[in-house]
Amino acid sequence: MDRLQAMRIFVKVAEAESFAEAARHLRLSAPAATRAVAALEELIGARLFVRTTRSVKVTEAGARYLEDCRRILSDITEAEAAAGGIYATPTGTLAVTASALFGPMHVLPIVTEYLDRYPGMRAQTFFVDRPVNIVEEGIDVAVRIGHLPDSGLTAIRVGTVRRVVCGAPAYFQRHGVPAAPADLKHHRIAVSTGAWASPEWRFARDQRVTIDPVLQCNTNEAVIATAKAGWGLTRVLHYQIGPALLAGELRIVLADHEEPPLPIHVLHPEGRHAPAKVRAFVDLAVARLRENRFLN
Repeated sequence: MDRLQAMRIFVKVAEAESFAEAARHLRLSAPAATRAVAALEELIGARLFVRTTRSVKVTEAGARYLEDCRRILSDITEAEAAAGGIYATPTGTLAVTASALFGPMHVLPIVTEYLDRYPGMRAQTFFVDRPVNIVEEGIDVAVRIGHLPDSGLTAIRVGTVRRVVCGAPAYFQRHGVPAAPADLKHHRIAVSTGAWASPEWRFARDQRVTIDPVLQCNTNEAVIATAKAGWGLTRVLHYQIGPALLAGELRIVLADHEEPPLPIHVLHPEGRHAPAKVRAFVDLAVARLRENRFLN
């Protein structure tokens, strides 16, 4: 018995719920399909189907065996395709998502480098500050900041970001430097009203401060610009002010009181069965993000 061929016949019969239809699809005779399944049942020592005059249904044992057969046949197909070079070159359109500020700053340069490497590819980016269901919304790859819920997604950790309080040197010269989180109540604060904003700022050792902001802005870019101008303090993710820190326009305070940093992951839904376009982008994104000094 050709066991792999018998597995293929079994899977097709289970899907069609008919020996005759499965045989037609596989270009076999109905008796040949019946014999192949019977040989499998004898080998396994369990009935795979319940047969009536009107239908063919898998048994409980058959249902479990069906899942295993599909997985085994899929692995074989992928191995043969990879050996034959079918998936060697990325093709099609790649959809990538990240947050509204992180995406343009750190993901978009990777996307354009990827398109330069593979001229036949196209790409779509979705940079939004909302939860994106990458399976339901047809996204190939996501870059996420924060702790991940349990899921069936493949997640590769590429770095971390800190949540930091910052201000301009000119502001600290005029108003002093806060020595502890509680001191923030005596400083002028600007905050973003984005999707993840909260009036309570949490720090290490369970320190919590309820902020009464003088200025509320609807974007992180606006509060960062306000801080750079020396108007007040704000709290953002470390990567968002990387260039301003290097230029000396902003300074981080209360670093000893920060919470543990947040992880950054590259996610995709297909694991090792992902097509070449996804594998190639993930490999590039992981390398570039891990070498990014603002994230590591």
